[in-house]
Amino acid sequence: MSMETKRVLVAGVQGVIGRAAAERFAHLQQTKVLGLSRRPGDLVDVEHISVDLLSPTDVRSKLANLTDITHVVFAPYIEKPTAAQRSSVNVALLENLLDVIEPASPSLRHIAFYQGGKAYGADLGPFKTPAREDDPRLMPPNFYYDQEDTLRRRQQGKAWNFTALRPEAVCGYAIGNPMNLTMVIAIYAALSKELGLPLRFPGSMSAYRALYQVTSADILAAAADWAGNEPRAANEIFNITNGDYFRWEHMWPRIARMFDMEVGYPVPLPLAEYMADKAPLWETMIQKYGLKNVKYEDIVSWPFGDFIFNSEFDNISSTIKARQAGFHDCIDTEEMFRQFFSSLKARRIIPV
Repeated sequence: MSMETKRVLVAGVQGVIGRAAAERFAHLQQTKVLGLSRRPGDLVDVEHISVDLLSPTDVRSKLANLTDITHVVFAPYIEKPTAAQRSSVNVALLENLLDVIEPASPSLRHIAFYQGGKAYGADLGPFKTPAREDDPRLMPPNFYYDQEDTLRRRQQGKAWNFTALRPEAVCGYAIGNPMNLTMVIAIYAALSKELGLPLRFPGSMSAYRALYQVTSADILAAAADWAGNEPRAANEIFNITNGDYFRWEHMWPRIARMFDMEVGYPVPLPLAEYMADKAPLWETMIQKYGLKNVKYEDIVSWPFGDFIFNSEFDNISSTIKARQAGFHDCIDTEEMFRQFFSSLKARRIIPV
């Protein structure tokens, strides 16, 4: 394999997961990366195609000539108000892509795709912890299950295989991505500091004290790389997290220090409501500090922050299965936050 050229297709390349995966693969030897998204691409060393994966016609016209794809990283996601609608639209994204790539690229060997805490009911309430990959499924519909079943059905008798990776609260760099916890924290901290306020945890006290975990987008990218080369990962599911756990009550003061801020006593604050009027302040900050001109509505999703900061139960998943299969990458979460916030300052996304 080391002498062959990989051709990696990353669908959803502008999202936090897809972007990190594309950046990792682009730095590997003998590897070429093609990124798909509806928005224009901006990654160096990544060939980009703007395509609407919900349109079979557009997919066919843009991708039918891709005859050398060896690996697919499937990371797009479309939010819908109901579970049934989420399942329908996100399965369609996958089916439309495979309907073209499978017959066009006989060299296809592996598909990495992503699930998450919703597979265990993290969006519904308390669940059994530590969550394990062999825990029984919940009541459908669930788009994670339906995408997995689609791949299992299509994989029968084929030369390619797949791996499902289950992160929790992915943390990385992406603009316009709805589910990016570290962007929520960074922008909330920057706004609070500009207003002369201490950094207050904006969720419930129960969430402040519950055990939590997150996944670095870089760790997740490494897992996709590993899974595409590891026979023990074929047609399997793996929890992928940083490898540690924390409570916000201990992590929050450390985050405050990263921004040179005082930490305030937690106050439940619906971010979607109280951050809704901060666009003018953000525009002022862009001019004042010479920040990258990113629209306020594109930089962060406050409802996602509200969801995470009001999860009032332990959220822990076991990663022993991945370790036993040979994936050992990990990172201290405090250090991950520190590196990420430093990167945002260097990119001129938030003030230094």
